[in-house]
Amino acid sequence: MATTLKSEDAVLIDDVQGMSYLNRLPRRIVMVYLPMAVFVFVLLFPFYWMAITAIKPNSQLTDYTNHSPFWVVSPTLDHIKYLLFETSYPGWLWNTMLVATCATFLSLAASVFAAYAIERVRYSGSRPVGLLIFLAYLVPPSILFIPLAFIVFKFGIYDSRLALIFTYPTFLIPFCTWLLMGYFRSIPFELEESALVDGATRWQILIKIILPLAVPGLISAGIFAFTLSWNEFIYALTFIQSSENKTVPVGVLTELVRGDVFEWGALMAGALFGSLPVVILYSFFVDYYVSSMTGAVKE
Repeated sequence: MATTLKSEDAVLIDDVQGMSYLNRLPRRIVMVYLPMAVFVFVLLFPFYWMAITAIKPNSQLTDYTNHSPFWVVSPTLDHIKYLLFETSYPGWLWNTMLVATCATFLSLAASVFAAYAIERVRYSGSRPVGLLIFLAYLVPPSILFIPLAFIVFKFGIYDSRLALIFTYPTFLIPFCTWLLMGYFRSIPFELEESALVDGATRWQILIKIILPLAVPGLISAGIFAFTLSWNEFIYALTFIQSSENKTVPVGVLTELVRGDVFEWGALMAGALFGSLPVVILYSFFVDYYVSSMTGAVKE
């Protein structure tokens, strides 16, 4: 017993000594602070560039001889006013929010049932089924949108938000299912077996036991599905024609670019406002997102 304690103490001491090289400031700067500074710069610089471009006067957008491209003098709100009051951008933002929310809920509902059936209901062939579902995620959208377009025209929902709400789950469900499969796998089977012995049904087990324990996984899958729906471009460009039904990615590109004229101020303002909801969503649920991803890949 004493030998075991000594060996454990030695391991702890070795671990502490193994990180002691970071106690010196020069090494800590090189190994920690400098990589973090580079990462933060690469991460935040696009937002900074969009912000300063959105408030730059037109005379400063291309005149790099008299004005610095990395700073703005005499900022203006003309581009933002034009975007919000002279274009259909508020409608595009609402369409994107509605489509992303509805597609996310539909995808989560289907993914929960699929992941539970594959991981918790034991039957032969469950693993190959799960692999096939994940492989379906790898099919390029450029191949899928042709048969999907035929279905959309057949049901008469072309140029409507329903066309996007019903087609987005085709690429959201496979990955969300794979993510939830990994999280459901981390929940002990003993809980489910005890509930079955007590007379609970599969539906009661899913609602009262599995889902409450899988809340981080559900949040992570929801964030992933919402982000993909928010940024999707190919389906929104193919299935939507009228300006009032467009989403932000398509509307900003097709309505603010006229031939060879790029309205850079309005474009950057639209891109900045379009990215803020996703950034806010991640900032609130980042802890759940990281924990669920860890549970999904650790096995």
